[in-house]
Amino acid sequence: MLRLIRLEMKKQKLGWFYRGTVIATILMAGFIFLIVFTEGKGDPAFGSFADALSTVGLLCRAVFIVFASVLLSKLIIEEYRNKTISLLFTYPIERKKLIMAKMLLVLALTFGAMLISTFIICTSFLALNSHFQFVSGKPEAGVLLHTGIQLLIQTLSAAGLSLIPLFFGMRKKSVPTTIVSSILIGGLISSNNQGFSLGTNVTVPLILGVIGTLVAYLSFRNVDKNDIN
Repeated sequence: MLRLIRLEMKKQKLGWFYRGTVIATILMAGFIFLIVFTEGKGDPAFGSFADALSTVGLLCRAVFIVFASVLLSKLIIEEYRNKTISLLFTYPIERKKLIMAKMLLVLALTFGAMLISTFIICTSFLALNSHFQFVSGKPEAGVLLHTGIQLLIQTLSAAGLSLIPLFFGMRKKSVPTTIVSSILIGGLISSNNQGFSLGTNVTVPLILGVIGTLVAYLSFRNVDKNDIN
């Protein structure tokens, strides 16, 4: 499987994804700092370090779920639409393994991008906070550790959740459907209802992440039996 993933990475031109990750990270960092700089001292944007870091993680997850849908579209949906997947299926390898390799590549790239982007923005926020005091006081090691573990779990869960658009996209081999469904999912996890958000909870995203992976599997479970259409 690892060999298939490496071969897929060599075949696909992923420079756009890496560049997009850098640009998105810069824009998200700018957005967070714009919020804290425009808020007054008497009404801070974040009540605590945990709130600030959780918001950063939430924003990164929502953005890269959409990135994942673009990856799924390019690696799987477009190959079905262009019928280039037929050539791939002539290889003496199970079709299911080929699709799974693509899916795992999307999962790994999405998780890595989310994790790195979240780490960079959170670290930048903490560094600038020591000078500008967006959040009063100094961050406690225990709070940072607890929040960091939460962010790691939520990021892993969101990576699994980002595979759900594959299910919808594969139904009609539609790129727009894949991307629109990812936007809806990103909006769902970032929605806030009287202080409760799916994205800031740990258990719910973890369950949804597992469900997302299973749903993605359902989208190609019969690929060995079905004709390309």
